[in-house]
Amino acid sequence: MDHFSRRKRVGLLKPLLSLSLVFASFLMIHKLKLAEKDGMGVKHARDAAWCGPKCFPLKKGAIKNSLGSSDSPVVGYALDALRVSNGTPATWDAQVLNCSEDASVRTKDWFRRLDPRFHQFVLHRHCRYFPMLINHPEKCADGEVHLLVVVKSVIEQHDRREAVRKTWGHEHTVDGKRIKTLFLLGSPTTGKDTKNLQKLIEYEDMIYGDILQWDFMDTFFNLTLKEVNFLKWFNIYCSSVRFIFKGDDDVFVNTRNLLQLIAFKVEERKDADLFVGDTISKAIPIRNRQSKYYIPKELYDKPYPPYAGGGGFLMSSQLARRLFVVSEDLELYPIDDVFLGMCLQKLRLAPEIHPGFRTFGITRRKVSPMNSEPCFYRNLIVVHKLSAQELLRMWSVVHNKDLVCAQRMSI
Repeated sequence: MDHFSRRKRVGLLKPLLSLSLVFASFLMIHKLKLAEKDGMGVKHARDAAWCGPKCFPLKKGAIKNSLGSSDSPVVGYALDALRVSNGTPATWDAQVLNCSEDASVRTKDWFRRLDPRFHQFVLHRHCRYFPMLINHPEKCADGEVHLLVVVKSVIEQHDRREAVRKTWGHEHTVDGKRIKTLFLLGSPTTGKDTKNLQKLIEYEDMIYGDILQWDFMDTFFNLTLKEVNFLKWFNIYCSSVRFIFKGDDDVFVNTRNLLQLIAFKVEERKDADLFVGDTISKAIPIRNRQSKYYIPKELYDKPYPPYAGGGGFLMSSQLARRLFVVSEDLELYPIDDVFLGMCLQKLRLAPEIHPGFRTFGITRRKVSPMNSEPCFYRNLIVVHKLSAQELLRMWSVVHNKDLVCAQRMSI
């Protein structure tokens, strides 16, 4: 009898948990409507595991745009005008995914020695482009966009997206230069209430109209999929944009300084191949099996090319189009910023280092008071990493006219 009672209680647990999530979703929707709170500061650690074929749920149905209707040509703008010379299709053409493993890899000697954690990644890394669940083909269609701000996020990090929208990701025009923002998302990982989370993100997008979502799971290894899928999307829908800033949802960006850097590069005519950030040179793969960035020798056994830390970097649209072309001929690599470094190397280019990009913090000593000194933030471009609450607070302080910095601060 006691055994039956335990089973009954377990049987009730799932619907109770589901109801709890629905209730929490409604609370979050209410928060998004009113935009009264600065976020809950909830941190989400990205899953570092590759989940194989389960990462590719085949969802049926039309792609959604900001109004919740099926993706169709938008009145007043012709997709043909956005075609590029390399034959890129005028619309997103990855509508059906049939991603079976490359069985021939299993016969390789190096694969048998490979750490099992990387098996599914290697078996499926030929799977490159995925169906879109949420699309905004109209994002760059209503006039010239000077800067496209592109932010990597996951569904659960709604508090970070809210903070970014209220600060450096706010869409506005500065001296006639338009800034637009997009968030890049995949699908919820296994074991989560996928249906309710998806409804929540669709409602959020209906309010803001700034989310691109693809039908692959949001895991650490899949960050590279966000890179290649965005590059293709950009080439189709937004190729007329002048510059792209790409970063994480937990960074501080001083947009004024970022625009000044762009203006300087344009004035010096050094903007065509622009790719600037917190550049890492002479790095080698990490062999510590406990590290998030661990790479076994069987997968890669030579020094990395120079690459910019993925927390935030700036590139020109001309270079982005070239990166898209060259990326199609490179095997996917499980670390996204290193993969972009490989693409740049293929073009015989290297990212430019700039002291204003601090993707490892103002100093690497996390306890240092310098990491919370607003006068540094006023003079830098990108600083990683801040919670949603920290970002809102720092943004307010840095833009306070009463903030007095005795002199230009340098590190």
